[in-house]
Amino acid sequence: MFPYVMMAASPLFCHPAWPRCLTARAPACLRWALPSLEPPEPSPPDQSRGLGLRQHVGAAFTLLYVLEQLFLPYSHFITQGYNNWTNGLYGYSWDMMVHSRSHQHVKITYRDGLTGEVGYLKPGVFTQSRRWKDHADMLKQYATCLSERLASYNVSQPHIYFDIWVSINDRFQQRLFDPRVDIVRAEWSPFRPTPWLQPLLVDLSPWRARLQEIEGSLDNHTEVVFIADFPGLHLENFVSEDLGNTSLQLLQGEVTVEIVAEGRNHTLCQGDQLQLPAGAYHKVHTVSSEPSCYMYIYINTTDLALERNLTRLQELHDRVQNGSEVEPLPPELQALLSSTEGEGEAAPGTDPLVRTFLRRQRRLEELQRRRLEPLGQRLARFATRKYFLFRRSLLMTLISVRNLVLGRPPLEQLAQEVAYANMQEPGARHHPHKHSEL
Repeated sequence: MFPYVMMAASPLFCHPAWPRCLTARAPACLRWALPSLEPPEPSPPDQSRGLGLRQHVGAAFTLLYVLEQLFLPYSHFITQGYNNWTNGLYGYSWDMMVHSRSHQHVKITYRDGLTGEVGYLKPGVFTQSRRWKDHADMLKQYATCLSERLASYNVSQPHIYFDIWVSINDRFQQRLFDPRVDIVRAEWSPFRPTPWLQPLLVDLSPWRARLQEIEGSLDNHTEVVFIADFPGLHLENFVSEDLGNTSLQLLQGEVTVEIVAEGRNHTLCQGDQLQLPAGAYHKVHTVSSEPSCYMYIYINTTDLALERNLTRLQELHDRVQNGSEVEPLPPELQALLSSTEGEGEAAPGTDPLVRTFLRRQRRLEELQRRRLEPLGQRLARFATRKYFLFRRSLLMTLISVRNLVLGRPPLEQLAQEVAYANMQEPGARHHPHKHSEL
């Protein structure tokens, strides 16, 4: 939105006479709908003896509006409940576009108030918004909504806990809210600080240069996640079987790593490193009196093997195309011949790796075809994409207003309406949001 608004507002900085200059160049048949070419007439002399009520009201309104705009960015001492790591209501701060956030881990735990049964919820269930992860007021609303919905799933008097890990401006990943607090029953007021908000570990900010240095020293197949945690808390994590080479290295403080399946504990001091088993849970307890800092270093061995196999298939595909491959292809690779001859989908029974390779080839060919399209086709595709974007925004707004005024319709009808609003342009691929979690 911002680039289009800036382009539309750029004529404000031009000479005031530019509309008349533009009108003078327009065809005569269109000038009736354009600004007049006549110079402005001088205003008649003011015959009034003083300013009237209209002028006083206009001046007072203008002054109050200007003062309000100057005051809002500094009003955080009033709306303290909306302050978290950055101050102020969302969208009412001058610095709202200077902070970047990344979410590494989100866990929602509920406990039945009568039976004590514990369960987990998928993050984002019953909502399409993702801003509740960063704002205490939205998290309180979301927890209240979940407690009401869980009643229909035979969960009585639910207690709901959120464990949200966030990194702001390339700092360590750390908890934003206290995971031990039941948000349903937690106190929140727009005029008082949120008591269950965890402080930003600003003392660790000097580490950012070191973290960037560590990331820059790794190869393309190695990933790293930097974690900081408070004393007395622990992180429960699961290492996927795809991450066959995962280790934990302590940067500061002292932690105890509990391997759940083995029932063993390992105490790590600064500089120590521990290899973590794949396909198993572990818990990292911070036992030092100061916050602990550690990092996960891992390699996605499945992705690495897949990339190597796709590279070999690409080399084979190139040899088949240029005729340098003299050996006959085995039956499971015969689909490569079909792709070089321009045929469509691979035949049933084709090797899954070959199917993945062919899908990637089709995507690359589609991207190349779009780059070579004439300007008219690219503009038409751009206009179509924007049309469906604004269409979805309008329909979702109408659905929301209707629900607020008339109440929510049956879930089947609401699902059909949302599906109709989310309809995409022909040929578009739906990419669900992916959470980067270890």
